[in-house]
Amino acid sequence: MLTSATTDLVRILADPLRLRIVTLLAHETLCTTHLVAETGARQTNLSNHLRVLREAGVVETEPCGRFTYYKLRPEILETLSGAFGELAATARTTVETDRRRAC
Repeated sequence: MLTSATTDLVRILADPLRLRIVTLLAHETLCTTHLVAETGARQTNLSNHLRVLREAGVVETEPCGRFTYYKLRPEILETLSGAFGELAATARTTVETDRRRAC
């Protein structure tokens, strides 16, 4: 079932830069410097997007000296995947049983 939290997460990940950040972090833990280099975004813009992702629980931070590393929390994406999987299963049942309202 799509909850308001799921809807919020979809909205957050709909931003192209945030989706790019999540995609990069799926492959490795990176610091802001790496993310700036990989995305070409300005540091302040990137920091704002990282804050949104952090507040949504999509990423977590790990301080390392002067740097802050970001890593993805895969369980958040698994929750989203599960919600869409349930929606797809419902749609499949609807199609297979030809369920429709009478007009």
